[in-house]
Amino acid sequence: MRVMSWLGAAVVMSSLVASHAQAQTNRFDGNWSVEVVTEQGACDRAYRYAVVVQNGRARYGGPENFNVNGQVRPNGSVSASISRGQDRANVSGRLSGNMGRGTWSTSGGRVCSGYWNAEKRG
Repeated sequence: MRVMSWLGAAVVMSSLVASHAQAQTNRFDGNWSVEVVTEQGACDRAYRYAVVVQNGRARYGGPENFNVNGQVRPNGSVSASISRGQDRANVSGRLSGNMGRGTWSTSGGRVCSGYWNAEKRG
C-alpha cells in the first residue's frame, strides 16, 4: 500500500512540475514585433520582423521570405537564427514580460552585428 501511495504521489508531482514548466513557457507565447538594428558592418540599418512564439518555439510571422527558427526558454532566454538565402544571423537575448532585448551577429557572407528589441503585440 505504501509503495502505491508513493508512486501515486510521484506521478501527481511530476505532472504538476510539467504543467508548471508548460505554463512558464507559455507566458511568452504570442505575436511579437522585433526590431533588428545594425551597429557594425554593411548590412541594412534596420529591419522589423513579425515573430510568433508558440509553445516556446519562435517562427517568422510575416509575408517576406525570411526564416526565423528559435527557442524561448521558460526563464525568457532567447536563442534563434534569422536567415534568408545565404544570409544568416545568430540571435541571443532575453524576454521579460512584454519586452525583450538582445544581440545578433551574422555568419557567412557579410559580417555585421547589432542589437534587437522586441515588443509583444496583442
